[in-house]
Amino acid sequence: MRIVITGGMGFIGQALARRLIGAGHVVVLVDNLSPQIHGELPTLSVPEGSSLKRLDVREIADQPALLDGCDAVYHLAAETGTAQSMYRVRHYVGVNEFGTAALLEALAACAKRPRRVILASSRSVYGEGAYVDPRAPDQMLQPPSRSAEQLAAHGWELQAPDGYPLTPVPTAEDLPFAPGSVYAATKAAQELLLRASAPALGIKPVILRFQNVYGEGQSLQNPYTGIISIFFNRARQGLGIPLYEDGFESRDFIHIDDIVAGLVAALDADLPDGLAINLGAGTPTTVTELAEALVAASGHQVPITVTGQYRVGDIRHCFADMRRAKERLGIVPQVSLATGLARFCAWAESQPVFEDGSNKALAELRARNLASAE
Repeated sequence: MRIVITGGMGFIGQALARRLIGAGHVVVLVDNLSPQIHGELPTLSVPEGSSLKRLDVREIADQPALLDGCDAVYHLAAETGTAQSMYRVRHYVGVNEFGTAALLEALAACAKRPRRVILASSRSVYGEGAYVDPRAPDQMLQPPSRSAEQLAAHGWELQAPDGYPLTPVPTAEDLPFAPGSVYAATKAAQELLLRASAPALGIKPVILRFQNVYGEGQSLQNPYTGIISIFFNRARQGLGIPLYEDGFESRDFIHIDDIVAGLVAALDADLPDGLAINLGAGTPTTVTELAEALVAASGHQVPITVTGQYRVGDIRHCFADMRRAKERLGIVPQVSLATGLARFCAWAESQPVFEDGSNKALAELRARNLASAE
């Protein structure tokens, strides 16, 4: 097959390309080589056996020949920082929504269109995700995002209207959209655009909702996203690791190998059009647990400090219900967090040291009243 990957020089795109090339496919990578991810002077290491077209996805509508005759498209190109999206609104909408629209326009201009488009969406579309009230455990709830006032009062956990604490449960794909950030809203829009256009274009739309992806190859110089990379970069330079809120917020961390396995399985799986499928580990890990495990795996002993600070738009908990991934794709995550962190740290230690930019990123939020003051 001839396969096009937008965002193909990103962390996930390169790992996917190597797997597809190993399976005998012809791979074309489309990427703008964003300085925030690749640096001002990117050092290119194009996966052997693939070709690269340097192009902003928003301009792909003008070059449909890139897509004409290909068998499948993986649409990975996107801006991904939740906090940054809250003030770079036009940029995120431009790249994520207009970029997807441009891709669809290019496909409409193709004489021979691909048989399917596989979209990398996000767990962020669920907002705070699924909860239950322990007093009525059979009733699924989807609480609204925490307000700035609640965060300022250090009301970290989600509560019932009467103040009773709610319990997070695995979030399944049938939970409605409830985006709590601009980034999340753009990912929901990507899904809607693809679903709306695919029938007229004769393309099968496949939607994969990623949890927190990490692993070897992740950018170590992007201070806006990738909590594991940010923590490692600070620890390596002898800087302490600051934890937001009370350190007990949790995330679902999935290793790049398991994400790629899901992406490859989606290429040929017999799926209903537009079906959304979660890809995660299916288990929550608190940020405190993550920081402690990362420090142990890296060997860089630095202080871990709970700061009580917060960012508007962050969720408290969310972890994936993985039943559909198992049933539809045959995917069961194979890489444990302990193994994945050990592999990541061994790889990251071999990479150049990049100046920590997390304080600068936080200052940008504070200047816009989107994060707590010091």
